[in-house]
Amino acid sequence: MKTIGFAVCGSFCTFKAVFEEIEKLKKLEYNIIPIMSENSYNLDTRFGDAAYWRGRLKKITGNDIIHTIPKAEPIGPKKLLDALIIAPCTGNTLAKLAWGVTDSCVTLAAKAHLRNARPLIIAPSTNDALANAAKNIGALFNYKNIYFVPYGQDSFAGKPNSMVADFSLIPDTLQHALNGIQVQPVILTPR
Repeated sequence: MKTIGFAVCGSFCTFKAVFEEIEKLKKLEYNIIPIMSENSYNLDTRFGDAAYWRGRLKKITGNDIIHTIPKAEPIGPKKLLDALIIAPCTGNTLAKLAWGVTDSCVTLAAKAHLRNARPLIIAPSTNDALANAAKNIGALFNYKNIYFVPYGQDSFAGKPNSMVADFSLIPDTLQHALNGIQVQPVILTPR
């Protein structure tokens, strides 16, 4: 059985879709280690209370949630994960990953995991993917062992710079990444 880290960042509007994919991965019999950014772990929003999302994630995975830097650090030295998924991955987290900033539990988990040359799968969700975040996405495409869940513009008329991953493609992207392949196409037609 493969052990997959699943890190959730604060694109709260996507949580419903993302959590459905976590349930699918669990049904595929992956051991899922949940990770939540500090904001996703603590903030109540119009998309739900933090306690609800924490409870649901723990119930789905059956594992305790990693939500602090000290708890994320052992991921690397102990080689805990076969792959790590970050979904949703915000523009903030994309920037930190691109620039090597490890000041959150999610970015430290990614750094710790990548030291083992194992796949990191990123499912972007950011309002500025075609603006300020574009350079960070481009940089990450050049890094070894980083794979992207296919993504596209989610509201090109109302938010022309916004792009969101098609979260239903997480299982397929994961399987390809475990075999060292970037699933294609990466950029989807507008929805």
